Amino acid sequence: MNKPFAITLDVGSSLLNKTGSWRTERPVYLDRLPPCNNACPAGENIQAWLYHAEEGRYEQAWREIMKNNPFPAVMGRVCYHPCEKACNRVHLDDAVGINSVERFLGDQALREGWQVSPGEDSGKRVMVVGAGPAGLACAYHLRSLGHQVTVYEASAQAGGMVRYGIPKYRMPREKLKAEIRRIEEMGVEIVLNTRIDDIQSFQQANGFDAVFLAIGAQQPKRIEIPSDGSVQQLDAVGLLRTIEEEEHVSLRGRVVIYGGGNTAIDVARSAIRMGATQVTLLVYEAREKMPAHEMEIAEALEEGVEILPLRAIREIRDGRLKLEQMVDGEGQWPQASGQFESFPADLVIQALGQQVETDLLQGLVGARVEDDALQVDVEMKSGCEGIFAGGDMVPSARTVTTAIGHGKHAARSIDAWLRGEQYHKPVKHELVDIEKMNTWYYTDAPRTVRPMLDIVRRQSGFAEVVGDLDEINAAYEARRCMSCGNCFECDNCYGVCPDNAITKLGPGNRFEFKYDYCKGCGMCATECPCGAIKMESENI
Repeated sequence: MNKPFAITLDVGSSLLNKTGSWRTERPVYLDRLPPCNNACPAGENIQAWLYHAEEGRYEQAWREIMKNNPFPAVMGRVCYHPCEKACNRVHLDDAVGINSVERFLGDQALREGWQVSPGEDSGKRVMVVGAGPAGLACAYHLRSLGHQVTVYEASAQAGGMVRYGIPKYRMPREKLKAEIRRIEEMGVEIVLNTRIDDIQSFQQANGFDAVFLAIGAQQPKRIEIPSDGSVQQLDAVGLLRTIEEEEHVSLRGRVVIYGGGNTAIDVARSAIRMGATQVTLLVYEAREKMPAHEMEIAEALEEGVEILPLRAIREIRDGRLKLEQMVDGEGQWPQASGQFESFPADLVIQALGQQVETDLLQGLVGARVEDDALQVDVEMKSGCEGIFAGGDMVPSARTVTTAIGHGKHAARSIDAWLRGEQYHKPVKHELVDIEKMNTWYYTDAPRTVRPMLDIVRRQSGFAEVVGDLDEINAAYEARRCMSCGNCFECDNCYGVCPDNAITKLGPGNRFEFKYDYCKGCGMCATECPCGAIKMESENI
């Protein structure tokens, strides 16, 4: 004899237990967009690879990164991780150390020799101009799609501003070389010391089907400062390139860097390492409005760099700078105060930004250059048929991560164009904010801090400043991810449902609602830690 449902708890043993007709709303499982994924300019599925990493599946985690970004070891060092600024875990304790785990995975791949195979040959050939992060990322993705790719680079080494603009203490060259070599081993050809002045003629002469331009912004912006020549003046981009090319450079005495961006900070920290007795950053903006990232500023201050904000150099005479004090107002730019001071200096380095060398674009019929940038559409196409562009040379944030994202997007657009189609970005899911989550379900877990070199060693050479996480710490840090917006099978919904209206589908398959028994109380949605359940009207 069958026992009644109330005794057996066997769903379906009593037809009288069907209560679905009482509902006005029904719960549905959904995948929402995590804020870290949404904030990543390279478009990484961060939550997915963190999930693999926390389970110790490091190669799977790395391959998930490589779907969108071919430089995890590089980006684990030079990216300013906007993903962490967006991380919902800051409302509990501190953001997940996403950048630290990415660096660990990137280095693990280099140690283990993990490779990526090219796609099936398409018979199409694409020319890439510029071997910086945008150009190399585009080449990687095009090769993954089966196209033949040749990259042309005017400099003696590939890497663009990652190599020539970021000092070795932040970006060890062996890591950069290794990740570039992996792309070459896929079959991408990189031709160095080759400047292309007539892009379309070169394309036609060599039979390329499409072109991606990624020449970057490597020309320094300079202002004319009235001077009697008593103080030498250099530009930041030229100095960093000279250091990279290992030409003899010695900075002695009192060095002044004019500028407040990340390049200015890089030059200031390099000057400390090259023997300057005093390094001062003269910044036009107020301290809190400096464009440099706070992390870089803090490390520069630790190493002995002095920052003088709200200063403008008006002239140079007799080995001294005439500085005007500026007044920070409500507008975008500080205003002159009319008050001056004298400041001694042996060398002034201008670090006022970079611009694109637009002469290469003059012969492109249909291309439009405005405000030092080549205009492109949503597919990264220029106005010239078959020519795409990305990175610093198009209107965008000038960061390495943005450039890598441009390379990926352009590669997918080029691939579609070569097939006579149009690429459309996938529609993003609904973003999950902290209001959709229950952070009290998560255990407090303090963030792991990466080790750093001591100050003396930092000041005396170009050894890498920030250290690695070990395997234990990397897995721990990955486990701090709260899986925002996506079910991680915690069983909360299954446990709180008063109607036994939820079925477990087995590990990795999540759950299913049995609407015949669900009366729409909404307890599952209310108690879901990560916001992966939504109540919808029965009328939908």
